[in-house]
Amino acid sequence: MSPSNDTVIPRQIASTVKRKGNCLDISSYSNHWPCLLPQHGPGRKHLRHIALEAWQQAIVDRETEEFVLGLIHSDGCRVVANDRGVHSVRYHFSNRSEDIIGLFTAALDLLGITWTRSDDHTVSIYRKEATAMLDEFVRPKDSAVPLYGVHYAA
Repeated sequence: MSPSNDTVIPRQIASTVKRKGNCLDISSYSNHWPCLLPQHGPGRKHLRHIALEAWQQAIVDRETEEFVLGLIHSDGCRVVANDRGVHSVRYHFSNRSEDIIGLFTAALDLLGITWTRSDDHTVSIYRKEATAMLDEFVRPKDSAVPLYGVHYAA
């Protein structure tokens, strides 16, 4: 069972709108969201400090694969390169924020996945063992992201 909106922001009402199929839009408005998610704020992300609060880091430490999955699906890609007739899987993650790149590479380190910096804004994963580890939980983008079993609660 999911926590109610009252668990996250007491005395605040969440609205829901049923969409086609099994989709449901949930909205909650509060001036306190920046307290819960301090990385959100005015200005360009890559020009301001992005850091996880202790409670957020605890979730990332517990659900590291899901964190990496989300980052790959938002700012990354999985490609199959053709190197002189030999197909090899590669992953790339690109972001202009050094802080976000740091969060991504720290999560990869936690999982024991080898990575390298291709340029100032790109992290590449190309070793067979590393891409095989990512393939276990990331899979190609044409594979469905699981609707259930993803845990984001603190």
